[in-house]
Amino acid sequence: MNKGIRTVIAVAGVLALTGGAWLTLGPEKIIALVGSVTGDWVGDWVGAAKPLGGAGPGGGGPGGAGPGGFAMAVEAGPVRVGAVAREVTAVGSLISRESVIIRSELAGRIAEIAFAEGTAVHKGEVLLRLDDSIPRATLAQAQASLALSRAEAARADELFGKGSGTASARDKAQAKLLVDQAELALDRAKLDKLTLSAPFAGIVGLRKISVGDYVKEGQDIVNLEAIDSLKLDFSVPEAYLPVVRTGQTLAVVVDALPGRSFPGEVMAIDPKVDVNGRSVMIRAKVNNADQALRPGLFARVTLRLTVNPNALLVPEQALMAMGSDQFVFKVVEGKAKQTRVKIGARRNAEVEIVDGLAAGEMVVLAGQIKLREGMAVTVQPSAKP
Repeated sequence: MNKGIRTVIAVAGVLALTGGAWLTLGPEKIIALVGSVTGDWVGDWVGAAKPLGGAGPGGGGPGGAGPGGFAMAVEAGPVRVGAVAREVTAVGSLISRESVIIRSELAGRIAEIAFAEGTAVHKGEVLLRLDDSIPRATLAQAQASLALSRAEAARADELFGKGSGTASARDKAQAKLLVDQAELALDRAKLDKLTLSAPFAGIVGLRKISVGDYVKEGQDIVNLEAIDSLKLDFSVPEAYLPVVRTGQTLAVVVDALPGRSFPGEVMAIDPKVDVNGRSVMIRAKVNNADQALRPGLFARVTLRLTVNPNALLVPEQALMAMGSDQFVFKVVEGKAKQTRVKIGARRNAEVEIVDGLAAGEMVVLAGQIKLREGMAVTVQPSAKP
């Protein structure tokens, strides 16, 4: 009769004879009884299988290898020491270091446009001029009136000194002189304001006017942006407020320039917390010497808060979660030791261990799901770096 058929018949017969004895005798004795009936390979299979389920009689204790038993083969690696930066990510918007819309304080007709759109200009460089024919005539009139006032004031003062003039006449002449001086200064200021210059060095945008247009007071003419360095506004949750400082470094990436990262530095922190989002607004400075970045771009920010140069690191696959706790299996004198750990930052498939391990200790990286406390293990080097 075939061995397999004979074994099935034997098992069925034993089960029928023993009935509820399965719970009393236990699986090992029942299988041994089956082996005695079949008389060959089942008994050998039972003996070989005992170490998988734990120690048999006279074994090495709970979870250990049985007599002549085996050690579970696992991959393991040492706890390494490395630098870990605690970081927070956010999104923000780039804005110009300086930004202004050029507007005229006086109404007038545009006589000259002295800039080319989208080009760089220097501080103080003339951008455009308004028609100044009437203001120049008014200025000349004020100069003539001032000259007359000076002469009258001098004559009144001379007559008063000789006793021929009155103090009242002298005072009126002096007052007229002061008024004419103020009128001249006012007309000169109005004339100067008809010439618009760049308040700082930057790049002019697209103009909204043409030569001959009549502009009103405060009308938009052209925008001027300083973009050799940019400002970056972003917010972080209020929980990070105690660890955010001016001078901290950050990295900025934008979707428009994939593959590039731009360094920055925190320059100011808003003292007010946003009550709606419970966040803190931060302003950083980003170098833009090559002018690759432009104001208004959407930016992704990685802010470095602190750096721990001596952090303990293990691969993520070493961790086993049990409820809210994290565990690893250490290899101690050839046996598995389950250890609770406290974790910190995660980065590049590694986890910082804050408490529970020491540098150089071996931790199981693969095969730990089959391990039990105290089980003998054979360490194989990890296949992953």
